[in-house]
Amino acid sequence: MEDVIIESIEEPKLANPILVVGLPGVGNVGKLAAEHMIYELKAKKFASIYSRNFPPQVFVNEDGTARLVSNDFYYIKAKKQNIMLLTGDYQGLTPEGQYDLAGAALDLVSKYGVKKIFTLGGYSTGRKTNSPRVFGATTDKKLVPELKKFGITFSPGEPGGGIIGASGLLIGLGKLRGIEGACLMGETAGYLVDPKSSRSVLEMLRKILGIDINVEELDVRAKQMDKVMAQLEKMNKQADKPSAEDLKYIG
Repeated sequence: MEDVIIESIEEPKLANPILVVGLPGVGNVGKLAAEHMIYELKAKKFASIYSRNFPPQVFVNEDGTARLVSNDFYYIKAKKQNIMLLTGDYQGLTPEGQYDLAGAALDLVSKYGVKKIFTLGGYSTGRKTNSPRVFGATTDKKLVPELKKFGITFSPGEPGGGIIGASGLLIGLGKLRGIEGACLMGETAGYLVDPKSSRSVLEMLRKILGIDINVEELDVRAKQMDKVMAQLEKMNKQADKPSAEDLKYIG
């Protein structure tokens, strides 16, 4: 198998499309946001990427058929802004694989005239928050004041250590090709899927692109996740509480 194989389903005709990327990562913030956009805006799939840089497995569908893991491209034709979306099952397993996949993705979208990329991801703070901030990083200084107007936080030294994986690599390599890029990172505890953080990221993207996205489903999932978190916290407290047997050895 070749390092990367792109299978095209159709070749959409889009004027000045912007690429939005949401792949698996911290809190699955970006992937959940991208999948929500695909569902709510009825995006159409037009290409898939297969690679030996993904885990060696297939997924089994509900109808019993199997499929290779992949990353998939979708498109949305809109009045204000045409959009291409990239999401998928996994990121590359190795640094080399990350570069190969990012390069192949940029090769594809460049054919359609993409000049701006927004990657979506999570910024792990290790703690839960009810009102997740959205942090930003861009490859062009002039984008910073533009994005600040929408309420995106630019804080010196954050995220510490930079942006690892596809969210950073795609905008970094995109800059070498003359493509503007920005990464929007939702604040998240990072250890569970975080629909609340995905909602915050989508709200920012909605303002930036001038598109209408219904986020009610994310609100429902956020409430469900809050219940899961509350149950986990309760279990942890019970586990830390000394039993009567333990107390026999105290004092």
